[in-house]
Amino acid sequence: MNFHNESTIHVSHVSLNVTNLDRSLSFYEKVIGLHTLNRQDNVAKLSANGKTPLLDLYQPTDAQPKEPRTTGLYHFALLLPTRKDLAHIVQHFQRIGLPIASSDHLVSEAIYFNDPDGNGIEIYADRDAKDWSWHDGLVHMTVDPLDFDDLLEDVEASTWSAVPSNTVMGHLHLHVANLPETETFYTEGLGLDVVSRFSNQALFISDNGYHHHLGLNVWNGVGAKPPSSHSAGLRFYTLSLPNEQARQDMITRLQRLQVTVSDDFMVADPSNNQFLLHVPS
Repeated sequence: MNFHNESTIHVSHVSLNVTNLDRSLSFYEKVIGLHTLNRQDNVAKLSANGKTPLLDLYQPTDAQPKEPRTTGLYHFALLLPTRKDLAHIVQHFQRIGLPIASSDHLVSEAIYFNDPDGNGIEIYADRDAKDWSWHDGLVHMTVDPLDFDDLLEDVEASTWSAVPSNTVMGHLHLHVANLPETETFYTEGLGLDVVSRFSNQALFISDNGYHHHLGLNVWNGVGAKPPSSHSAGLRFYTLSLPNEQARQDMITRLQRLQVTVSDDFMVADPSNNQFLLHVPS
C-alpha cells in the first residue's frame, strides 16, 4: 500500500535553514545523491526525480548554528522504495566513511546521520505493511539493532550515484515543548491518528494506517523554546492534503482550537513548528 499518495495526508517536503548553502548543496548532492532543481540567491530546491521538490535549503541572512535544547527538527526521513536500495546506500556510506547510527523498528529498517549543520536525517525502507503488528489501534515499533550482515548479504557491490527517483519524504520527527498540547493539536486540529506512544516522552501519528507520518517528542525538555529564525534547523514543512475540501475541513478544525491559518495556508503548531497546508495541483 502507498501511504504517500494524494489520498493520504502526509509530509511531502521539508525546508531547512543552513549556515553555508554551498557546503550543504555539496553534501546533499554528493553524499545523498539528491538533484538540485534550481538555485536562486540563498535558496536551493532539491529533488530525487528531477521534478518534485523534496527539500529546500535556505541560508538566512546572519545564519546561526543550530541551537541546542530547542523545539524544531529532530530528523526528516527519506523513504526508499526497497530494502535493496537501503543496502546500496549503506554500502555507499561505508565506502565514503560517513558515520551512521541504525535501528530495526520492526515496521522498517533505518539509518541515521547528520548534515554539516547537525540537521538530523533518517533514510529507511519499510517492511511490508501486512507484516506490521497492531493492537488496539497502535502499531508495534521497536528500537532493535539493525542486522547489517543480513541487509547486505545478497547485495552485490555496485557503483552508487543517487537515491532512487521514486524516493519520497517518508516522515518527519519534531521536538516539541508539551506532548498533551501537541497531541490535541495534531489529532483534533489536523485529524491525524495516534498510532504509537513511547511512555510520556514521544508519540507517533499518521493517516490511513501508516506507522507514522509525524513523530513528536519532548527529548529536548518539556517547555523547550523555539529556535531563532536565523538558526540552522527546520524552516517549515509541507503537509500534503487530498483535496481542497480536506484543507477547508482542517482549517475549520484548527480555527475551533483558536489556531491562526494565514492567507497562504501557513500554520504553526503549539511549539512554533511551521507548516504549509498544501493541495497538489
